[in-house]
Amino acid sequence: MEDFIEKELRKIKNEVINCKKCPLYKTRIYPVIGQGNHRAKIMLIGEAPGASEDRTGFPFCGAAGKVLDELLNSVGIKRKNIYICNILKCRPPANRNPKAEEIEACTPYLLRQIKNIKPKVICTLGNFSTAFILEKYGLKDKIQGIGKIHGKVFNSNSIKIIPLYHPAAATYNLNMKEILKNDFKILKKI
Repeated sequence: MEDFIEKELRKIKNEVINCKKCPLYKTRIYPVIGQGNHRAKIMLIGEAPGASEDRTGFPFCGAAGKVLDELLNSVGIKRKNIYICNILKCRPPANRNPKAEEIEACTPYLLRQIKNIKPKVICTLGNFSTAFILEKYGLKDKIQGIGKIHGKVFNSNSIKIIPLYHPAAATYNLNMKEILKNDFKILKKI
């Protein structure tokens, strides 16, 4: 029998599949709702699906996903034990940055996912998810570029928020992988 959390997350999934709140639904193949443990203590929030994610409907399944898996393995965290999603559920054309109106239209789904999963730690991957989550959790004054706040731990009520570079950064610049690995060590400590 499906419990309350499963039912709520299924409801969100169905709403996202049928969503037409912004024009991105017209160009997507599959929306990327999220994946992982519905009772995860750690939630990773990226920016938006890329081409591989759009083709499959699964978050972080392309090159950035391989880097993410490597980073998680480096600190002994299994992907199946966390929950991974994005602030946008549909891919922006040509992987452009999310627009403010798209973020506004899509993030109510994300906030409901957070409310139902109740993570203890939210890792934001990149500038867009970091700015959105810090603002939503009353930490707007802490918003800076990811280069300045990556790897820092912010507390808001009972949730720890850890901004991290997006794993895609390591696909463009191999030197970033070591920075990401060091930042991910914080998850091991927490």
